[in-house]
Amino acid sequence: MSKRVLEGFVVSNKNNKTIVVEVKRKFRHPFYGKVISRSKKYHAHDEKNKFKKGDMVRIIETRPISKLKTWEVIDK
Repeated sequence: MSKRVLEGFVVSNKNNKTIVVEVKRKFRHPFYGKVISRSKKYHAHDEKNKFKKGDMVRIIETRPISKLKTWEVIDK
């Protein structure tokens, strides 16, 4: 089974070794056909604390690291 990879912007890096990534997606409404945008925030593991607020990053699904962290940063 392949792991999911998502792209988004860093919205917070205040926690140690953790960043919060906001992922936006667009989809067409099944009945009305209008394009809808939704966003979701994911906590991702950043081992070296090198990503700053506003950076575009890619995250990959991983084993649970803590209660909220099940994603890890791949690259910028």
